[in-house]
Amino acid sequence: MKLVSKLVEKDMQGQVTLIPEESEDMWHAYNLIAAGDSLRSTTVRKVQTESATGSSSSSRVRTMLTICVENIDFDTQACMLRVKGRNIQENQYVKMGAYHTLDLELNRKFTLAKKQWDIVQLERIEMACDPSQSADVAAVVMQEGLANVCLVTSSMTIVRAKIETNIPRKRKGMCSQHDKGLERFYEALLQAILRHINFDVVKCILIGSPGFVKDQFYDYMFIRAVKNDIKILFENKSKFVLVHASSGFKHSLKEILSDPGVSAKLADTKATGEVRALEEFYKMLQSEPDRAFYGINHVEKANEASAIETLLVSDELFRSQDIPKRRRYVHLVESVRDGGGDAKIFSSLHVSGEQLNQLSGVAAILRFPLPEISDEEEDSSSDEK
Repeated sequence: MKLVSKLVEKDMQGQVTLIPEESEDMWHAYNLIAAGDSLRSTTVRKVQTESATGSSSSSRVRTMLTICVENIDFDTQACMLRVKGRNIQENQYVKMGAYHTLDLELNRKFTLAKKQWDIVQLERIEMACDPSQSADVAAVVMQEGLANVCLVTSSMTIVRAKIETNIPRKRKGMCSQHDKGLERFYEALLQAILRHINFDVVKCILIGSPGFVKDQFYDYMFIRAVKNDIKILFENKSKFVLVHASSGFKHSLKEILSDPGVSAKLADTKATGEVRALEEFYKMLQSEPDRAFYGINHVEKANEASAIETLLVSDELFRSQDIPKRRRYVHLVESVRDGGGDAKIFSSLHVSGEQLNQLSGVAAILRFPLPEISDEEEDSSSDEK
């Protein structure tokens, strides 16, 4: 997602202009747009014109429309977003108050205005517009003469650099041209890694290739690091993981990430962090049920006692048309973070998010047991009997 402009006042009223660049960005837009917002974008409208003789003709014209959002429809398969609402700005082709449906498309600018932005929405914009903030895995898939430097987020892969170098073949008694070509290739790849990988955010860098290409490059990289005193490589040496890949093309990344051995090494990344938090919640529910609660009422009571260590909340709850309900969850996230807790917002398109939605969409792991909440539940159930 590209952020064109952002104007949010101190009272949190304002507007942002965005350009979706990836299909993933449509999912972010779906989570940002709510009923009552004003949305401005270009659209195609069928217009009927009547001539002086009384004959009518229709034509399709492209125009800029601003609508007050009433209904949002998201197609998860095609990653398409359709937003229906009434026109709220004077327009040559569309009457005030007339209904229109805007189709948000890739690489088409739109402006979203809200009377009240909240911290969850602003965080989502920040995350969507800066892939390096959410890409905590980097991967280099390579073969002789071809390499792709990728950033891997929780649900998409961005190719940051593609290096292609023509390497002469080895000939009898003439290996020098081959070696020089290989060195040029390795040097270009090293510079791409230093330029495109944010070592402060990335927790693991996978280097995959067929044969021993990855090992030769790894050795070359650290020889150059010694020679040129590239400290950042030494400081992050433990983050590099060498793995097998069938080729240097991007599709080889899928087999690397699905490798069980690699999954274990990626245990601390954001992509698996949500899954681990949910597993921890289920374990806690079995072993110490007084330290694991779900459902908004119980979780809020635990928050009042400043007991929440990790809050698990589904992004589906922030798309509620009921504004007080939405604000309730936003306040809960802010309150937990202010108290030093960790608030994890799960994507409902992810398997872990689907599981959390079955538990009402909100759950919490506590710092210490709160048996009185469990007792209240038992008392209420016995009263009902």
